[in-house]
Amino acid sequence: MNNENRTKTKKNPWPTKDAMEQVYEMKLWGGKEFDFYSGNGSHDAEVVNPYIAVVTSFLKSFKEELVVCDLGCGDFNVGKGLVEYTKKYVGVDIVENLIKHNKDNYTEENLEFRCLDIAVDNLPSGDCALVRQVLQHLSNTEVQQVLHKLADFKYVILTEHVPNGDFIPNKDIISGQGIRIKKQSGLNVLVPPFNLQVKAAKELLSLTLNDNKGVIITTLYTLF
Repeated sequence: MNNENRTKTKKNPWPTKDAMEQVYEMKLWGGKEFDFYSGNGSHDAEVVNPYIAVVTSFLKSFKEELVVCDLGCGDFNVGKGLVEYTKKYVGVDIVENLIKHNKDNYTEENLEFRCLDIAVDNLPSGDCALVRQVLQHLSNTEVQQVLHKLADFKYVILTEHVPNGDFIPNKDIISGQGIRIKKQSGLNVLVPPFNLQVKAAKELLSLTLNDNKGVIITTLYTLF
């Protein structure tokens, strides 16, 4: 089956690009007053500011600045607060028009943007990968593909929205705007079916959302 036919079938195994383009085109995450809006999780100061603070602290702990790859950079409302603490910052997203928008609006000598499907395409090289509330939107198959590539980084800072309390991890979903919390599940990359092998794991931040909407957890993984 060629690529054209594959994209037309209802069983298209790679729906992510079309789904994410639709999210921004139809403003499914809100922000109708914006050209592009990556959701309240990228704009709510109570969520964004603590994240920027802990990642900044990590980046500033090195004598030599790191090359950082932001995998799923979205509208860059978060990443823009981190660029100055890096040797090079590469923002990656799957939506071409979004990447063009970012290129037009954010220009720094050490900043570049690339339009890539992180589950399918080769990733830029770097020291640290930021994956902020991205894998939660992907099917288990695509999560596994991404995790395999993350082994090329020394550090991975992974942020996931998970339910409060105990939950059954890693229930599969179809890639798109939704996340596993609708199934009372969330990602844990250290357990089956992923079993990511890490040298160390350290929780950097845990934010409990109002109205029992779950917890946003940011974890630093040091890889082998």
